[in-house]
Amino acid sequence: MTQQTRIPAENSEELPRELVELGRRIAEIPGAQQRDLEEVYQQVVESVRRRRRILALVQDALSQLRLDVKYLMFDLDVTRQERDELRQRMEEN
Repeated sequence: MTQQTRIPAENSEELPRELVELGRRIAEIPGAQQRDLEEVYQQVVESVRRRRRILALVQDALSQLRLDVKYLMFDLDVTRQERDELRQRMEEN
């Protein structure tokens, strides 16, 4: 009785190849040992996926923060230029 791993082929890209290989090898183990290892393996897979999702969220947040900082720096520069122009006008009057 052969049982295939529960990891679909399309999801194998999001998992490290070593983890995919481990899943394949666990699928080849017979009987109760396979079920025990499969449970732990699925926990590891979910942990890896969760960490990847968290990493993606953090990367998105950092990208947004960088963009926000650029806008703020631009706004600060423009505000300083406007301040300097206003001071110059006030000194001329």
